[in-house]
Amino acid sequence: MKVFCLNCNGIRSAWGKGLGDILSSEKPDFVCFQETKAQPDQLSSEIWEKLGYKAFFHSAVKKGYSGVSIWTKQEPKKVTYGLDLDEFDKEGRSVLVEFDSYAIWTVYFPSGTTGDVRQAAKMRFLDEFLKISAKLKKKHSNLILCGDVNIAHTEMDIHDPKGNAKNSGFLPEERAWVTKFLSTGWVDSFRELYPNKQEYTWWTFRAGARGNNKGWRIDYFFVTPELKSKLKKLTVKKDPILSDHAAMILEVDLPKK
Repeated sequence: MKVFCLNCNGIRSAWGKGLGDILSSEKPDFVCFQETKAQPDQLSSEIWEKLGYKAFFHSAVKKGYSGVSIWTKQEPKKVTYGLDLDEFDKEGRSVLVEFDSYAIWTVYFPSGTTGDVRQAAKMRFLDEFLKISAKLKKKHSNLILCGDVNIAHTEMDIHDPKGNAKNSGFLPEERAWVTKFLSTGWVDSFRELYPNKQEYTWWTFRAGARGNNKGWRIDYFFVTPELKSKLKKLTVKKDPILSDHAAMILEVDLPKK
């Protein structure tokens, strides 16, 4: 099974940069987007129907902001929008699709880069997410969680750890949260497959960061412990440039039903 994940920084923008061509070529079983920045009625259903997908969107109340979506080639048994957290659900941050033997979950974690108020909100989100994810992990032994977490976990996951030590996304308390999250049993697929590989998934638009590969690894595929032995490959697709993030493709040994 192949799962495609991308913070598209505007799905309409990414589509214009060749997103459809990549999906046509890679033919993933699931497509997970964060930061779609679009309401479903602002998009033509033809773009996913022509590729054979059904699409499920959780959009923000505020137009042009946040939003997530999952595209799937099979009908889910159940679709859950949001996290039952009103503060964050109005921002469109979570879609979960459930099937007979597994589930796919995409989440867009808040950023704290705009100041203390949003950083505090981010930490509240993390506290609640720990509880929610624990419950879902118990419910689904085969659960794939992917998305933009907005946290680089270790010094290996960021180009300048010392210079970014006091910046949101690499704060000690954020990194400690990822460590705690993983200690509950979740597996970081990339680090499991490539323990010594330094690769980034996001680059600021400023100062030629992408060209100089001054990036952060803040996008993840987390899986439940039962899927650890079924991980096959995780590819970070840096080209073509679709957004400030790179797309990721996880290949995992799961039945396509």
